[in-house]
Amino acid sequence: MVRHELLVLAQQKLLGNNMKNTTNISGVCAPSFSKLKDVFEKNFAAQDEVGASIALVKDGELIVNLWGGLRDPDSASEWQRDTLVNVWSTTKGITALCFAMLVDRGQISYASPIAEYWPEFRLGNRQNMTVSMMLSHQGGLCGFRDPVDIEFLYNIERAADTLARMEPFWEPGTRFGYHAITIGFLASELFRRVEGRSIKQFVEDELHQAFDLDFFIGLPASRNFQAATIVAPKAMGSSADLATNLSKAQLAALANPVLSPTLPNTSAWREAEIPSANGFSSAEALATLYGALASDGCIKGKRLLGLEAINAARAPQTKGVDEVLGLEIEWSNGFLCNAMNVYGPNSSAFGHSGWGGSFAFADPKRGIGFAYTMNRMGTELVGDPRNTALIEALYHPDTFT
Repeated sequence: MVRHELLVLAQQKLLGNNMKNTTNISGVCAPSFSKLKDVFEKNFAAQDEVGASIALVKDGELIVNLWGGLRDPDSASEWQRDTLVNVWSTTKGITALCFAMLVDRGQISYASPIAEYWPEFRLGNRQNMTVSMMLSHQGGLCGFRDPVDIEFLYNIERAADTLARMEPFWEPGTRFGYHAITIGFLASELFRRVEGRSIKQFVEDELHQAFDLDFFIGLPASRNFQAATIVAPKAMGSSADLATNLSKAQLAALANPVLSPTLPNTSAWREAEIPSANGFSSAEALATLYGALASDGCIKGKRLLGLEAINAARAPQTKGVDEVLGLEIEWSNGFLCNAMNVYGPNSSAFGHSGWGGSFAFADPKRGIGFAYTMNRMGTELVGDPRNTALIEALYHPDTFT
């Protein structure tokens, strides 16, 4: 039996064969955001959603936390409040937050040359590359020049050392292009040299343990039972499908190595440390973190970081056509600015999105943090119809009255 047929049967089992309903939705939703709940539910029927969750924090309070569908379509296991799913590049926003926390603590500045902490960066034209240049994708180390395989990505020290010694694709600071995977290796090695802990350990100590948030870089083996199974639609291949008429920098960033959308279902991916792509999270954890970034930097009265550091982190650093993505992009110090209005109508919003559809963002004007996580990956680079519908419902005129 093909996977699609199994999925249909699993959905029928979940729905009790009552196909008048889309799926069972659990959780809480403030009455003023009922349209958001309606759209979330409709996505299961209209957009082939499999399992998903959304969460909204406003002025520090969790006012929407909804989940539904299937965590694992093969076993018909239902999505739960604590279900964790690989959010791909949405991970990068939390890596950016970790650096903002170091800036807040006075351990590093965005203007600092990386060479102050990492001697290999004193060579060639990398000596003036700053922390900000790295986080805003200006470093020219967007991918590996020599062919590498998936296993290469699982050795973070080797990957970081390779990048530190590699000739950049452009002089740092002169252009910018999305460092899809490599920014995770650069960030983690620099972070370790400055702070002493890896980003993976820092997230465990300073976010999970300190604030009881279910966000992890990689997935602890003890949490495997919470993991959602990633589902790739038939129309979606690997990252190699992007490799048509691309520049050397684009090929290095997007197709070296080729990534399968179902990699997060493997133990090797889950055990690795890739702070650009293998974050596992609930929507609730992401919304809580971005809710703090949208307001006073606190979570339930406990300080995460200060407003000065938040403002520095979200300050735009680049604007124009991204060398890798080929889109008009505006990057701050690790966050995607809202130049394309992907995070609603307010220009001050900032966040990050992931391959397949997940996203999380802060909107300081509204004082909200919003997140969406799912296991059925979409095929659109920008404009996933599930995302678009959720954002439109979130900013419906009736919601913020």
